[in-house]
Amino acid sequence: MNSSKSKPSKGMPNGLGYTTKKSEDDESHQMISSLFLGPHAENYEYFKDNIIAILEYTRDARLKYHPEDGRFISEKVQASSTFVKHTDKIGNAVKKAAELLSKHSVPWWSPRYAAHMCMDMSMPSLLGYFMTMLYNPNNVSIEASPLTMVAEIEAGQQLCEMFGYNLNPEVKGPVPRNLKFYPLSLRNAVKDFGPLSFISSTFVIETCSGEKKLFKDLSKWELLNLKVPTVLEIPDRLSIEYGMSSSFLQNAMKKYGIHICLQALASSDNVIGIAPDIEARLDLDDLDKHLKASLDNQQAVYAVVAIIGSTEEGAVDSLRGVLRLRERYQAQGLSFVVHADAAWGGYFASMIPKDFRPGDPKNAEPPAQTGKGDGFVPDASLRVDTQEDIYALRYADSITVDPHKAGYIPYPAGGLCYRDDRMRFLITWSSPYISRAGTPESIGIYGVEGSKPGASAMSTWLANRCIGMDTNGYGALLGEVCFTISRLSAHWAAMSTDSSSYICVPLNLLPAERKAMQDPNTTPETYTKAVEEEKQKIRERILNKSNQDIIDDDANRSPDDKAMVLLRAIGSDLNINAFALNFRYSDGTLNDDVEEANYLNRRVVEALSVDSPEDDPTKIDFYLTSTEFEHELYGKCAQHLKKRLGLAQDELSLMVLRNVLMTPFPTEGNFIDKMVGIFQEVIEKEVEVCRKRNETKENHHSFIMQDGGDNVYLVNRSMFYLASRRRQLIASAKLDEKSLKTFQKAKKESPEETFFLSTQNKEDISATMLSDGSFEAVITTKSGKTIATNVAVSSFTAIKDRPLNSKYRDHAYPSAHMPFYLYGTPSALHIDHMLLLAPNIQLSASNISLSVTPELPAPLLKEGCILSLHDVQEAAMQPFLPTSSLVSGQGPTSQ
Repeated sequence: MNSSKSKPSKGMPNGLGYTTKKSEDDESHQMISSLFLGPHAENYEYFKDNIIAILEYTRDARLKYHPEDGRFISEKVQASSTFVKHTDKIGNAVKKAAELLSKHSVPWWSPRYAAHMCMDMSMPSLLGYFMTMLYNPNNVSIEASPLTMVAEIEAGQQLCEMFGYNLNPEVKGPVPRNLKFYPLSLRNAVKDFGPLSFISSTFVIETCSGEKKLFKDLSKWELLNLKVPTVLEIPDRLSIEYGMSSSFLQNAMKKYGIHICLQALASSDNVIGIAPDIEARLDLDDLDKHLKASLDNQQAVYAVVAIIGSTEEGAVDSLRGVLRLRERYQAQGLSFVVHADAAWGGYFASMIPKDFRPGDPKNAEPPAQTGKGDGFVPDASLRVDTQEDIYALRYADSITVDPHKAGYIPYPAGGLCYRDDRMRFLITWSSPYISRAGTPESIGIYGVEGSKPGASAMSTWLANRCIGMDTNGYGALLGEVCFTISRLSAHWAAMSTDSSSYICVPLNLLPAERKAMQDPNTTPETYTKAVEEEKQKIRERILNKSNQDIIDDDANRSPDDKAMVLLRAIGSDLNINAFALNFRYSDGTLNDDVEEANYLNRRVVEALSVDSPEDDPTKIDFYLTSTEFEHELYGKCAQHLKKRLGLAQDELSLMVLRNVLMTPFPTEGNFIDKMVGIFQEVIEKEVEVCRKRNETKENHHSFIMQDGGDNVYLVNRSMFYLASRRRQLIASAKLDEKSLKTFQKAKKESPEETFFLSTQNKEDISATMLSDGSFEAVITTKSGKTIATNVAVSSFTAIKDRPLNSKYRDHAYPSAHMPFYLYGTPSALHIDHMLLLAPNIQLSASNISLSVTPELPAPLLKEGCILSLHDVQEAAMQPFLPTSSLVSGQGPTSQ
């Protein structure tokens, strides 16, 4: 990049903005600031210079290739009206498309964006992609990508070195094509009169438990559980010990190869999910339980996957724990591959110092801070446990990493690294047009991807090279990001107080919570006291403080009392926070309904995100996103978060807010407080909506009318989303004589019409209508025509009255039947669909025909009973389409 100039962006006066004082002393932040175009395009001129240089080199490359060929597009052609017309057309289209993108793209580049894992891409990566895109190399073959193929290989080596892998392996012979089943195939070739039977009496191999045996004598279980290096070394050993050539071995094994469809192997039936702990990391006890069951049942395990940075919660699984479990089970005869899914967290390995050693006391010390002033952004290190699990990546058999995530590189850029490079041969595909005999090896044959843009490889290589893969490069960038996310985590942990209209609870526990949970003498009172004291410490010493204020205040405090130490312990393992909101009613009571808390979180995230092409991204002042903790997947993790939110311990999914922060800029000048202020305003506004929705009060109520002889039956038009109508109520009532005759006459004249009785005034069903039994009403038709007013209703009595709050509902729709309430008289039977789960549909029918033996007694019908239609499976029909999409007459949908 060209960085020799010093010139401000146009429209950005010097001295304005959030880098206010002495950021020139923070050399780390200076370097980071040079990597991006900038939230306000501060580095536009530098970026433009590099783009122009790329275009000039592209022009020169074309001019220098056989210049004697001359021009193919003459100046005369360029001056023609048709040429000018079409170049103008292209120019106008480009400007319009660019204008549309500028107006309708989500502003990833802004510090106001804290939703998905998107941010301003680094300038080196953008420039690398742009320059290569002009040549459009295809990295499937070296013939189509002579330079970018080398770039891809070097980018892979950069990643492997960052993870601690050995970059100088030795591959001597052919490599197995199927890691788990290769030993089974080989044994078939060795036993009896197979082509390799001549080694059967001498070829010895070591089982995963350390016992040395003749290969031919291994059981199927032992063959399926050989260690990864043991399997990969077999071809080398056959070459060294028996002088076996590669071609001979390959021909000998053709008959015995086991080919397994990758899709079948990875189908849901063969992938076992391991429960998360209360902070969404892999639960080692649950993994241990499943491994023991596999050992007891002699069910081979192909691999255990540890996630190094979950994309939902930023959690880093205990890779060390997984590796320890493998070692333990190998001694008992069970072995498996350990794969680290570091798609998100892989680049955080750059934060691990080269001299890092697990267990070293200095790992617990926060990094020294060398900057000063309000514009300075401190560096943060990862927590010790996270450091040690990322350090352990060097012991994983394979690692996936996505440079297009925490590498700040354009899509698509994904990588797969192997501890033993012979593993790359396990998935190898080729074709004559991709690789000819005698040509150098092409990296495009490894994997199942096929054609892939060389621009991604060049983008990754150039970014890695310019930024650096150590603590002074990506490590410094991600260190500032980790500090920034900690500042935001502090707000999520302590922004709400006892007097707030809401509570905000992060998924990750505060240190005081962890300590209290581990202390057997903790009581609810001491737990609450310790947690509140720590929250108050956060409010006093972190919230609304500048970065420099925090550092200065820490200067004279003991190590255990430093705010920087507390910040390091707050929030997720990396830079993603998951947290949830709940609201208090006007009287201060905390809502306990999961569905209503979900409603609040949904409204907040809808106000802070784009969810429709019609939304204007520029109108959103702060961006967040959300996820869902499903009971089946999150188990005790979801339950524990619900408990901390004051919610019922049911099996409903919990909606959780989520923020990913990739920018180092928001803490400059305490800009982050401004964003939190916007967030609080949205919460407080939406809490009022939730309160109105959930506070039972007088309202207008509407009922479907059904014949009842001298009485009428009234079916409440239920609503799940409004507390005053959140009940399934079927009542009988009397009407004044005139109104009853008017209704009966109208019904006789229009038997297919649906009639509604609505309260004339606002009423409270429980406090007045059911207790007093009388009120005034209006009768209307479905089309809105008024049939009668000032209707005197009396003897209003409930037949069925069931609340529809989430805790009273079932957890699944009926799968073998569809239930209805059945009520009325022997001569006038009515039904109303039971609303057992939301969303749902209200289906009511009057004067149905029902043949049943013996006949249902009148007292039973008067009280109401349940009719199940066993030839109708409700679960197969749910969720129903909205009423507007259904055939008329089906009734209102209750959402």
